[in-house]
Amino acid sequence: MKLPFAESYKTKMVESIRRSTREEREKWIQEANYNLFNLKSNQVFIDLLTDSGTGAMSDKQWSEMMLGDESYAGASSYSKMKNAISEITGFPYFLPTHQGRAAENVLFSTIIKAGDIVPGNSHFDTTKGHIEFRKASAVDCTIDEAFDTTLDHPFKGDINLEKLEGVLKSNPKEKIPLIIVTVTCNSSGGQPVSMKNMKAVSQLAKKYDIPVFFDSARFAENAYFIKIREDGYRDKSIREIVLEMFSYADGMTMSSKKDAIVNMGGFIGFRDKGLFEKATMYNILFEGYISYGGMSGRDMNALAQGLYEGTEFNYLETRIGQVAYLGQKLKDFGIPVQYPFGGHAIFVDAKRFLPQLPKEQLVAQTLAVELYLEGGVRGVEIGTLLADRDPETGENRYPELELMRLAIPRRVYSDNHMDFIAAALFNVFERKEQITKGLKIVEEAPILRHFTVKLEKV
Repeated sequence: MKLPFAESYKTKMVESIRRSTREEREKWIQEANYNLFNLKSNQVFIDLLTDSGTGAMSDKQWSEMMLGDESYAGASSYSKMKNAISEITGFPYFLPTHQGRAAENVLFSTIIKAGDIVPGNSHFDTTKGHIEFRKASAVDCTIDEAFDTTLDHPFKGDINLEKLEGVLKSNPKEKIPLIIVTVTCNSSGGQPVSMKNMKAVSQLAKKYDIPVFFDSARFAENAYFIKIREDGYRDKSIREIVLEMFSYADGMTMSSKKDAIVNMGGFIGFRDKGLFEKATMYNILFEGYISYGGMSGRDMNALAQGLYEGTEFNYLETRIGQVAYLGQKLKDFGIPVQYPFGGHAIFVDAKRFLPQLPKEQLVAQTLAVELYLEGGVRGVEIGTLLADRDPETGENRYPELELMRLAIPRRVYSDNHMDFIAAALFNVFERKEQITKGLKIVEEAPILRHFTVKLEKV
C-alpha cells in the first residue's frame, strides 16, 4: 500500500475556539457595519482573513525568542537576521522594518516622486496605496490569462512582456523608478511567477536601465511552484531556486509575517550600497535604528529561524498541499475558484458565484458576509472595495477579478477545518439564488478604504 500524505509537524499546544450561533453572527456583523475587519476575533470560528502574522511558530522559533538580544545597536539578533537574509536571498545589504508596508514606505520614500509610473503584476493594496499616496501611478502588466479563473495556466502571476515594454518605451526613464514583481502574485489569486518570466523581466529592465524589486512576502511558495511546475527545476532545492529568483532582482521588500512564519517583522534587501545608504535615513525616521528597524531582538531571531524553516520543501509541501485540499473540495462542489489553486489561499470567483448581483453592490464583500453568517468563517474581499477609487476621477474602480480570498494561516488549522469551510461555502452556494441584494458604502476613507469602510445592505 502506498503511504498516505502526512503533515511534516506535530501539535504541541492548542487554543480553544468557540462556534457561535447564526443569531449571534447576524447581530455581530450588523454591529461591525458589514466589515469583517471590524469583527472581534472571538466572534470568528475559523479565521481566514489573512495569512499575515497568523501562523504558528515552531519550537525552534520560540527558542530563538528566548535568545533575543534587545540591545539598541549592534545586537546579535541583527547579525542572525543579516546572515539568514544574505544566505537565502543573496542580498548583501538590508534594512529591518516592522512589517511589509513599512518596507514599502521606506523604499518608496527613497525613490518614488509625484508623477512617476510603477509597472508590475497586479500590485497589492498597500503597494498601490503607497504609490498613489505619493501621487504616482501603478500600471498593471499581468498576463491576460490571470483574469480567466477557469483557465489552467501554471504561472498566472507572470508579467506580460509586451505590456511592460510598452510602458517602458512610452515613458521617460526618469518617470519609472522601479518595476515591481510580486511573488507570488496575491491580487491575481496567489499565483506564481515563472523563473523564465523573472529572467525576461530582468533582461528587459536592464535594456531600459530600470531597477527591479520583488515584493517577496511569499517568495518561498513561489519557489515551490517553480520546482514542481517549471521544466529544469524538479531536482533543484528550494533554496537553490530562491537564490536564482533573487539574482534577477535589484532589491526586495518582505513582509516576513508570511513566508518567514512570524507574527511581526519585515525588511528591505538591496544589491546597491548607494541606494541602501539613501534608504537608511528614512528607516531611522520611520522605523528605528538600522539594527532593529521597529523590531525587537526576539522577533528578529524568530524571523531568521523562520526564513530557514519556510524554505524547506517538506514544510512547503504540507502548507501548499492543505490549500490545494480546500481548493479541490470547493471545485468538486462546483464552486467557482481561481484555478490552479494559489499558494497561500483559495480565491472564490464572486462574479460567477453571484452573477445576479450588479458590480455596484460589492459582490465579493457580499459573499464574504454570507460565508460568515453561514459558519462563522471570516474571509476577505479582493475586489471593488480593495481597488479603491480612481484618484483622478473619484469613481469606483471595478477590477476584472472580483474575488473572496480564503487565506490559510500556516500550521494552524487541520484538514477537518478545511472540510468545515468547504461545507459552509457549499451551503451558501446551494442558496445563492436567494441572495438578491448586496451591500453599499456608507462611509469610507480616501485611501485603503476596505480596512475601515462602513457598509449597509442595499
